[in-house]
Amino acid sequence: MDQRDGRICIVCSCEDTMPLDAEALRRGCDARGAELRLGEQLCRAQLDRFLAAAGEGRPVTMACTQEAPLFAQEAEAAGASAPLTFVNVREHAGWSSEAAGAGPKMAALLAAAAVPVPPTPLVPFKSEGTTLVLGRDEVALAAAERLRDRLDLTVLLTGERTVEPPRSAEYPVLRGRARAATGWLGAFEVVVDGYAAPSPSSRGAFRWGSARDGARSRCDVILDLSGGPPLFPLAELRQGYLRADPADPAAVERAVFDAAGLVGEFDKPRFVNFDAGLCAHSRNRRTGCTRCLDLCPTGAITPGKDSVLISAEICAGCGACSAVCPTGAVTYALPPPASTAAKLRALLLGFAEAGGRDPLVLLHDDAHGEALLHALARHGDGLPARVLPLRVNEVSQLDLGALAGALAWGAAGVRLLMPARRPHGAEGVFRNLDYLETALSGLGLATAPLPRAAAIETDDPFSLAEALAPALALRADRAPAAFLAMGEPREIARAAFRALHAAAGPTAPPAVPMPKLAPFGLARVETAGCTLCLACTNVCPTGALSANPDTPELRFLEDACVQCGLCASTCPERVIALEPRLNFAPEASSPQVVKAEAPFPCARCGKAFGTRSSIERVKAKLAGSGHWMFQDPARLAALELCEDCRVVEATEGGLDPYAGPPRPVTKTTEDWLREAERAKAEAAGAPKNAR
Repeated sequence: MDQRDGRICIVCSCEDTMPLDAEALRRGCDARGAELRLGEQLCRAQLDRFLAAAGEGRPVTMACTQEAPLFAQEAEAAGASAPLTFVNVREHAGWSSEAAGAGPKMAALLAAAAVPVPPTPLVPFKSEGTTLVLGRDEVALAAAERLRDRLDLTVLLTGERTVEPPRSAEYPVLRGRARAATGWLGAFEVVVDGYAAPSPSSRGAFRWGSARDGARSRCDVILDLSGGPPLFPLAELRQGYLRADPADPAAVERAVFDAAGLVGEFDKPRFVNFDAGLCAHSRNRRTGCTRCLDLCPTGAITPGKDSVLISAEICAGCGACSAVCPTGAVTYALPPPASTAAKLRALLLGFAEAGGRDPLVLLHDDAHGEALLHALARHGDGLPARVLPLRVNEVSQLDLGALAGALAWGAAGVRLLMPARRPHGAEGVFRNLDYLETALSGLGLATAPLPRAAAIETDDPFSLAEALAPALALRADRAPAAFLAMGEPREIARAAFRALHAAAGPTAPPAVPMPKLAPFGLARVETAGCTLCLACTNVCPTGALSANPDTPELRFLEDACVQCGLCASTCPERVIALEPRLNFAPEASSPQVVKAEAPFPCARCGKAFGTRSSIERVKAKLAGSGHWMFQDPARLAALELCEDCRVVEATEGGLDPYAGPPRPVTKTTEDWLREAERAKAEAAGAPKNAR
């Protein structure tokens, strides 16, 4: 929703080191019902102006982040309780060679900062300090000596090197090799092979007793100084698992220091929200969507019975799962997708309302992106006036709704700022960039060879400036759409693509083919082979395939199809095939009848209980099976009866469903003896009927 909360926007020229376009700023504020106030040194000589605004009880947006701690402290001391937000207009707009024309950009940054962000839920950890030290030599024992007063230790040596026992057994020292591990801070379990206890009479070196495999150790912290391969994928992101090369004293020192502090209760953000009821992973032991499983770099996602299972404790927050989830079962929580989309919308519409044109959106994170923008502003020409930066928690979290929405809301182009060494989990957002460019190309809105949406992978601020320069040639060539950023990412993406389709004009095709795994498309049914068994409707997680409760009928809603493939893998006739595409025809938004048949009436009571094609198919299959039970036409005719009339036929018509073929006559001992005597008589030439 547009923010019209009587907000006060305070913009400081930072001792006149950046020009302020008051007219553009006021246009942007007026469009959103905000009041603009200006200053030159609000953090020092004019601090009273800030305090006066904070004391009015209205929300305040302060255009300064450097002095945010001071402003927050002063507001708290003054008893101000109104919402207070901060936005960086200095490094992002004012300290730039194009600062004179950055008024619309500053207004856009103020508009985006006013969008509220819900609090992020937390994941709790509890560690009592039970620590397993994995090592190969004296380095592990030296680390244990330093930690013995802080942690409850067990040392596990590989036994590959000769190690002298310590003078006193302050903590267990055992031999073994960690084969596998699961868990997180406060809840690790390690599987150990070659587990053995030392002999108490070990003299110059440990002597070990008999060994066994498959021993298990539970601990809160793992300090891995073994020098072997890590026990976890992306081990540096696993909470409570500390690993260092034993040959690197500095690395060992850091790991020991960090381990000493891992006692107590801790929290981390819950990076994603998960709704198992929306997950399209599997139904009835059939596997469908595996997009998140294929991309998760930390192993936080595992297969479940009907849905995937996500460990919030293991999740490192890359957001690859939420970027590609087609149903909205997994959504990013820091912040939610609707909040990110709302900020993008406010940023772009605020830019247009203040008089800006052809903006280029630059999406970046804090740790990497903010540092580059800071360096570029202080030591270079800063960001151009048409480049609108927006910070997200992880660039790899960006879903198709946010990317397509940015273009629909008026962006001429979108750039994602990422490290030169591609971070873990980035495959999902690159997949979304490919989907977006494919859709734009199909609509005639692409600008090849320069893409509208792309990544800039660099660690150098000046290389960033060079990479942005060509993108500034992009033009929007269309009026910004104004649809609200509401609903799940899929709904936002659908609205954005419809807006882009409308902007493409009357020559835009009604449907655009999409790459494999795109989350939109058709489940094409070969109607000639479909028997209306409706098995596909039972497994479809989104209701794209549905049945008519009153008559044999299969319906399909294309807008709801996520291309999970459950219908195709479940169909017993194998007549369903997936066709990824974006369909803009009105029929895609309403259920369409795929196949319908008149119901088959019961031959006895006339009750409709199936379709003629399915009944005839079953009869033909059973009649041709060669089984004795279905050689009798009366038995096949029973298939034309409803479930109630079959019971009546079995009881009144003499149809025994358990009857078998005629059985041979039972022979007694006398019969066997009589046949034996007859055979002897025949052999002796006696008449055959001799008794």
